[in-house]
Amino acid sequence: MATSEFVPQPARYAIFVDAGYLYAASGALLLSCGSRREYRVAAEKLIKALTDHADEQRRGELLRVYWFDAAPKRQPTVDQRVIANLPLVKLRLGNLNAQGQQKGVDAQLRADLEALARHRAITDAVLLAGDEDMLPAVEAAQRYGVRVHLWGVEPTHGSNQAEWLVWESDTVEVLPADFLRPYFTKAKLLPAPAPGTAAAVRDAADAAAAAKGTSPVPSPSQVFAGRPPAIKPTPATVRTSVPVPAGAGAGATPATVAASMNSAAAAAQDGKLGPERDHMLEIGEHVAQKWIFERGRDNIRDLLPGPILPPVIDKELLIEAEKELGSSLRPYQEARTWLRDGFWERVYREFGIGIGKSD
Repeated sequence: MATSEFVPQPARYAIFVDAGYLYAASGALLLSCGSRREYRVAAEKLIKALTDHADEQRRGELLRVYWFDAAPKRQPTVDQRVIANLPLVKLRLGNLNAQGQQKGVDAQLRADLEALARHRAITDAVLLAGDEDMLPAVEAAQRYGVRVHLWGVEPTHGSNQAEWLVWESDTVEVLPADFLRPYFTKAKLLPAPAPGTAAAVRDAADAAAAAKGTSPVPSPSQVFAGRPPAIKPTPATVRTSVPVPAGAGAGATPATVAASMNSAAAAAQDGKLGPERDHMLEIGEHVAQKWIFERGRDNIRDLLPGPILPPVIDKELLIEAEKELGSSLRPYQEARTWLRDGFWERVYREFGIGIGKSD
C-alpha cells in the first residue's frame, strides 16, 4: 500500500501594511499632524526599513509586501504611483470617500491574506494595522495554520490598536518613534493664491498668446477631442530644400540629387535634430491639462513646488508625449527639457504661482 510522505512547507512570509493606519498614527506621533497634506513620507525608504526589520525577525524568504491604501475614485496619487513601481510590492487601492474614510481596504486585505494561507504560499504574515476590521483576516489565516505577527505604531497615549486584534495575533510588536522618524517630514505648505489669481494668470497667458498669434491653453473639449496629426512636409517640399551638389549645375542627375538627399538626412540624424521647442512646450501643456482633468487638481498639486518630477511621473510624462508626437524623445535631451517646461508652465498657471523652468 502506497503511503504519502509529508513534505514540510518552506518558511515564507508576507508583509501586509494598512497605510492609512501607519501614516495617521506616525503623523500624530512624530509631527502632531492630522492630515497627510501636512507631511511628506519617504515611502520607498520606509518600505525598505520595514522589510529589513522583518528579515531580522522572521525565518525564510519574503514573498512580497502588500500595501493597502485608498484614494478618491481609486485614482492613485503621485506617492502611490511610486510605490506601485517598487519591486516585490503590490499596491492595493480602496476608495476614499468625501469624509476621508477608507472603503474596501479590509476586504482586499482579507482576500489576499486568506488566499495565500489557503494555498500554503506563506507560513507567517506580518500585519501592520490597528483597526478591528482586520480581525476577520487574522482569524481566516490562522485557520489555515499561518502565524500572524501584529505590528503597531507607538501611540501618543493609550493604545491605537483594537484590543481584539491584539489578542488574536500570535505575536505583537510596537514600532518606536525613533524607527519611524527618518521617513516623515513636515511639508512646506504653499500659500493659497488669492481668489481669482489662477484665473487671472490664465487670462493673462491667453491674452499674451493671442498677441503673439499662438494658440492659448487648450480647453477641456480640445483635450478630450484629440488633436489633428502634425502636417508632414510633402516630397516636393523636401526636394526643393535639398541643395544641388556644387559643380553639378544644370547637369545634375537623379543619382546625384538622391546622394545629396541622403547626405542631408544623415547629417540631420548625426546632429540629433529633434522636435521644435514650441511644439514640445505645447505637448507639455496638453499633457498637464489632460492630467488635471483626469487625475484631479489635488493629485497634481502633490507635484508642487517642482520643477523636478518623481522619476515614475517623469517617465509617464515622456510616454504621454511620445504618443502625442508619434516618435521617441529619448535621443533628444533638449526636447525633453522643453516638454517639462511646458508641463510646469501649465501646472503653475493652474495654481496661480508663476512660471518655472526645469533643470
